[in-house]
Amino acid sequence: MADMFKNYINGIWKESASGETFERRNPANGELVATYTKGTAADVNEAVDAANTAFKSWRLYPAPKRGEVLFKAARLLEDRKEDLAREMTEEMGKVLDETRGDVQEAIDMTYYMAGEGRRMFGDTVQSEMKNKFQMSVRKPLGVVGLITPWNFPMAIPSWKMMPALIAGNTVVIKPASFVPRSTIRLVEILEEAGIPAGVVNIVLGTGGEVGDALMQHPDVPVISFTGSTETGKTISLAAAAHNKRLTLEMGGKNAVIVNDDANLDLAAESILWGAFGTTGQRCTATSRVIVHKSVQQELVNRLVKGAQSLKIGNGLEAGIQVGPQVSEGQRATTVKYVEIGKREGAELVIGGNIATGDGLDNGWFHEPTIFNNVSRDMRIAQEEIFGPVVSLIPFEDLDDAFSIVNGVQYGLSAAIFTQNVNNAFRAMQDIYTGILYINAGTTGAEIHLPFGGTKATGNGHREAGTAALDFYTEWQAIYVDYSGKLQRAQIDPVN
Repeated sequence: MADMFKNYINGIWKESASGETFERRNPANGELVATYTKGTAADVNEAVDAANTAFKSWRLYPAPKRGEVLFKAARLLEDRKEDLAREMTEEMGKVLDETRGDVQEAIDMTYYMAGEGRRMFGDTVQSEMKNKFQMSVRKPLGVVGLITPWNFPMAIPSWKMMPALIAGNTVVIKPASFVPRSTIRLVEILEEAGIPAGVVNIVLGTGGEVGDALMQHPDVPVISFTGSTETGKTISLAAAAHNKRLTLEMGGKNAVIVNDDANLDLAAESILWGAFGTTGQRCTATSRVIVHKSVQQELVNRLVKGAQSLKIGNGLEAGIQVGPQVSEGQRATTVKYVEIGKREGAELVIGGNIATGDGLDNGWFHEPTIFNNVSRDMRIAQEEIFGPVVSLIPFEDLDDAFSIVNGVQYGLSAAIFTQNVNNAFRAMQDIYTGILYINAGTTGAEIHLPFGGTKATGNGHREAGTAALDFYTEWQAIYVDYSGKLQRAQIDPVN
């Protein structure tokens, strides 16, 4: 019998006020994974009240001691990494190697932010006046509302939760309805590590019910959202109406430039991984390949050969490289865009179909798909697909290539393959994305550098690294005047 999971509010696992539940089934075979309580606005209100109360003491708990709680959690994550990865594959579909990496990101982030508990650096600077000391310090903001997506069920919650907690904030998190179990496991581990009651709360349910209630709540001054651009824009308007601090991590249409001097074997291997890893369901997935005309056919040949060798199936099975898409609806979107590409006149060189047979019929599988000779203005070259589809766009010179990279509404990740250092530095100068790789694909960000994008990908904030702390803290400038007299900065002369 499948497990039943509940909300976690004020240190207690409890059913929703509604008494309703929802199911999650394995996208590879349709088997029941778990049943979850279905949260309501009333549950959100209770969770926010608990987080508000806990904030009064958690903000005063010494940051190094907050770090010790996170260190314990990181060790527990390490100990349970394999079990957590297997559960995630059942829940979300991506292959075991990738879910192990997902859990490892959570481990890395938890250790990293635990260490930040002994830093939290501000500045001390010299005053322009005599007998005056000044410094800046970070202060927590209060209750943070976190709304997370389904494609990285543990990594992304950890990106948001750990910097918020180490800074002294309290948390109410709503994970995606497709993948609640991994986030529940993360909260269970924090509970076991000794996080006080009310500091972390989880409410399960839909975006329309739980997410909206969290976003609208007057006692939640901070919202962090990762998901679709359409939903992000709606959240942005609502947050502005309530003057909430907001970070958005939304869509991408990531491009790899393959120049005429590129190592084609390396480029092809990187593109295949970037396009078809996680079945194309990454915000950093390689969606466009901008290839020099002189090496276009050679690259196509390598990509087709590589795609033909990819093994599709249940991610729990040995040797599987491409799992199912997360849902029927997500696969339907992929099917729709394949048809759009055909109608637009792009050359379909491999794939393009729902994957069937060999145990695939009960899951949401789609073939790795490659279009060649795509024009930069086609919809498949402009719109995020979030499936195993990649488009090859030819170019003649690097100025043209850079223009194509920048010529979409998004700006998350890009890459260039070249053996010429001058070309690499030109890419650093002229490509406007939040992440740029040289001789590597568009995926593979590490947790100690800022993660995020430009334009419609986000709203300027960054996750990961110390940049995350800038979002989850407020700067306070402090002046201590021990002169015993009024000193007017910028007005009085120094005597």
